[in-house]
Amino acid sequence: MRASRENEFVAHGRCNYPPMLRRSIEKEVAMRPARLTLTMVALLTGALALTSATTAQTSPPQGNAAPTADNAVLLTVFFKHDQSRPLNELNAQLEKQGYYKSFPPPGVEVVSWYVMMGIGQVITLRLPASRLREVNRVIEDTAWGPYRTEFYPTYDYKAVGMAQHDKATSN
Repeated sequence: MRASRENEFVAHGRCNYPPMLRRSIEKEVAMRPARLTLTMVALLTGALALTSATTAQTSPPQGNAAPTADNAVLLTVFFKHDQSRPLNELNAQLEKQGYYKSFPPPGVEVVSWYVMMGIGQVITLRLPASRLREVNRVIEDTAWGPYRTEFYPTYDYKAVGMAQHDKATSN
């Protein structure tokens, strides 16, 4: 009976892959829970957007974010840092590529800018939809290398969510 292809690569319970490939596979497997979590968050956010888009669009922005024109969008960007390199090396490359001078572009509002430990930086921007390509190009030209990026269209749901909470707790 012929062994399956998978069994050809397994010897005594250990993979027979070359060390570099084995490390790559181990890193990929280790990243699966984080990817699954991010995927679930994105799917839930999308579902909320579809079910309550009308309510969310009519509520005014909360906090210290200034109201913007109707064509404004919120964009959340995950800047995932290269954990295989030291931070000072990453910062030097960002400086050399002009990241600190170019990002954020003038006229683009930074709504929030957080460090997410183990991930990198998470930045939410408010900008006119017509400037989306410009923001994307600034990030591509100046942040790629030290960072891998992920983009998520976002909207402010705080007023709606808090109103629903207040309504539920007042009954």
